[in-house]
Amino acid sequence: MNRSLRRTATGALNRRTLLGAGLAAAAGTALPSRARADDQVLNVYNWDTYIGSETISQFTEATGIKVRYDLFASNDEMFAKLREGNPGYDVVFATNNWVEKMIVAGMLDEMDHSQLPNFKNLDAKFADPAFDPQCAHSIPYFWGTIGIGYRKGDNDPTKWADLFGEKHLDEKMSVLNDSYTLRCAMKYLGYSVNTKDEKEIDAAAQVLIQAKPWIKAFAPDTGQDLLISGEVDMCLEWSGDILQVMAEDEELNYVLPEEGSVLWTDSMLVPKGAPNRGNAFKFINFILDAKVGAEIASEVKYASPNAAAKELLPAEDRDNAAIYPSPEALAKCETIVYQGESVETLYETAMTRVLAA
Repeated sequence: MNRSLRRTATGALNRRTLLGAGLAAAAGTALPSRARADDQVLNVYNWDTYIGSETISQFTEATGIKVRYDLFASNDEMFAKLREGNPGYDVVFATNNWVEKMIVAGMLDEMDHSQLPNFKNLDAKFADPAFDPQCAHSIPYFWGTIGIGYRKGDNDPTKWADLFGEKHLDEKMSVLNDSYTLRCAMKYLGYSVNTKDEKEIDAAAQVLIQAKPWIKAFAPDTGQDLLISGEVDMCLEWSGDILQVMAEDEELNYVLPEEGSVLWTDSMLVPKGAPNRGNAFKFINFILDAKVGAEIASEVKYASPNAAAKELLPAEDRDNAAIYPSPEALAKCETIVYQGESVETLYETAMTRVLAA
């Protein structure tokens, strides 16, 4: 589907119009400072272009519950907003290591599995994740990898050296403007993405600093837009974001570097103080429905942890190695583990140094 025609629950918004209007102006329907409970309302906080274009309207039609749908640009932004106290969200989305961080910080309610009969649809591999045993506080939504999106040519990338090395000095790249880029540089160096060794973290930072002459942008999850517009030739991005623009331009492609990369899971959460907790579980259970899950996955092009939904996907999606990498490729990937604020600070400090260099 052409992303320029995408619609979200807040109107004609997609990542491109957000770039023009500014994130602050396009954050969806504003919540009161402390939203009150309403039997017919649900307040959701999610990334842009990360739900089916009809999902929200279908949920409202099925339940009578109206959805206020706000957008954030990064886990950092979401965490900072809720860390000060939940302003009234009922369902929020976060990546696995941020789920751990929120659990440690006491920011999440426990999941009431008695209200989630569709939990049985999850693939068993995702029903007991290491970052949240037995899905006590989170329900997996999508999973995927970080890799290289690129415009096809004579020297198509296959490994991280093609992005961070000097092979493509005549081309321009973009990378994510957060520590996920630092973790990918660690895979390039042969280190674990979870290293606590300051020397290894510093070495990865130096790789990025040396690559800055051909890094055109440290982008806030917008590398796919720079790629399709021709502003960059390659970008470090989330798998599904590249797959979405590949549907618009057959010259674009995505590769999971041969050294491996970051493997992640995004989950649905109910934050402490959710004013419409019952509606939150209705929404999460709705998303876990096989047909609903398949419709979303087919549109956003990320890998579904929902086994029943995956069975309903077209073969071209199920067999697409960019969406569902081979076991051999996944074995080289690592999931980021939350290791406490002291380790987080090491990464944040290193990334700050990169951006300032």
